Amino acid sequence: MPVAEAKATTLKQFIGGHWVAGRGEREIVSVNPADTRETIAAFKSASREDALSALEAAQRAWPAWKKTPAPKRARIVQKAWTIAQSRVDDLAALLTREEGKIVGEARGEVEKGMNLMEWYAGEGLRLMGQTAPSEMPRNLLMTVREPLGVVSIITPWNFPWAIPCWKIAPALVGGNCVVFKPASLVPAMAVELCRIFEEAGLPPGVLNLVLGSGSSVGDILVNDYRIKAVSFTGSNEIGRGVHKIAGERGIKVTCEMGGKNPCIVWDDADLHLALGGVMKGAFGSTGQRCTATSRLILHEKIAAKFTDMVIAEVKKIKLGNGLDPSVGMGPLVDEHQLNTVLGLIETGKKEGARLLIGGGRPEGDSFKRGFFVQPTVFVDVKSSMTIFQEEIFGPVLAVSTVKTYEEAVTAANNSRYGLTSAVYTQDLTLSMRFVEDLEAGMVHVNSPTIGGEAQVPFGGVKASGVGEREMAKEGINFFTEPKTIFLDYTGERRNSNIY
Repeated sequence: MPVAEAKATTLKQFIGGHWVAGRGEREIVSVNPADTRETIAAFKSASREDALSALEAAQRAWPAWKKTPAPKRARIVQKAWTIAQSRVDDLAALLTREEGKIVGEARGEVEKGMNLMEWYAGEGLRLMGQTAPSEMPRNLLMTVREPLGVVSIITPWNFPWAIPCWKIAPALVGGNCVVFKPASLVPAMAVELCRIFEEAGLPPGVLNLVLGSGSSVGDILVNDYRIKAVSFTGSNEIGRGVHKIAGERGIKVTCEMGGKNPCIVWDDADLHLALGGVMKGAFGSTGQRCTATSRLILHEKIAAKFTDMVIAEVKKIKLGNGLDPSVGMGPLVDEHQLNTVLGLIETGKKEGARLLIGGGRPEGDSFKRGFFVQPTVFVDVKSSMTIFQEEIFGPVLAVSTVKTYEEAVTAANNSRYGLTSAVYTQDLTLSMRFVEDLEAGMVHVNSPTIGGEAQVPFGGVKASGVGEREMAKEGINFFTEPKTIFLDYTGERRNSNIY
């Protein structure tokens, strides 16, 4: 698809408090996925030298930053929240233009990121250790939490504001210096976030932005001796590589990766409530989120009726540019993602799943200028099929039918992933059985598979993630480490043999 020749906003790297042009050979251009005639931004890719400069800047800034009292660090994050609050509409519009999600979802993402900033700003006053009674008289045992040093944060394109916020905010409040590498498809949102922290008074070198491909700078951000922790969100393939290298180096690492999330609708469920959750979970953000509802497991008694309800709602979804408030679903993020989703749809057909709606590109000249795909529903999906097992990252829903509780749990757990799940039932006892038996890091009862809140941990089991969970206390615990202090105030020589 042709990209317009209109002049793009030229973006720069943010290193040591200065905005500088990248020294890489490649120029990267980001376009509006709803209309590729609109160029959003362009930048010279970071070189290895740029990445090393960012690490050097972070290392220089760390001694002063770690000595800055945590409440003062937190006030800078709170100031960033205040600045972002004044720009919500502009940030949401930019997010829609750059990533493609509809503007209502974009605004929700901006607000989610701000909620995380606000919560972690509060952690600056709660960065507490513990005290414990000693077995020895007149001895005090206590712990404090200390920063790690320089950390790298590597984020994906599908949540270009919220995910960086939920990683960067705890890293900064915890006293670390950050080298931040966002996905190359969404550089403009990353630049805006760094500008906001700069305006909030963050000292030079505490937060550094490296714009470039993972192939050019990614290995440095995991391998360099100055990196003390890596926080990664992205594909399983890359995440496994990051985890392996970090493990070999003996540094902290957390990798949030894929999901193939089931939603179970039982025969006693409030079907209208469940319908809203399934539609939001499966087709919101064009299915491009790790928490998307991609498997729908229906009790046989309500399967036909509920499937008809889903199809009726899918027919109402209006596709288009997400800046139009009447649009219900935007495009996929780029041509590669479009081809991947279309390829998996074809695989579903070939393997025998029955296509009820969608399955291709929408008709019309306006859709040809963007990366649009129809919302798609398959039924008669078996657990052995690719569309049941593999993450699609698009608006594709695979529907299966079960007769018993045991069949439902077996189907839901028949996946290498275990990020999130949902169950719709009005039976409290049954819902708690599902909560206990579903193999997922998060379980929603009578709510969609998507979403999370700042004050509770986010993450999955099995192939969905490794390392400490994100958000909540777990998020800041990842970016700090405990130091245990033994304080003897007897004033006497110790003769005991307690170890």
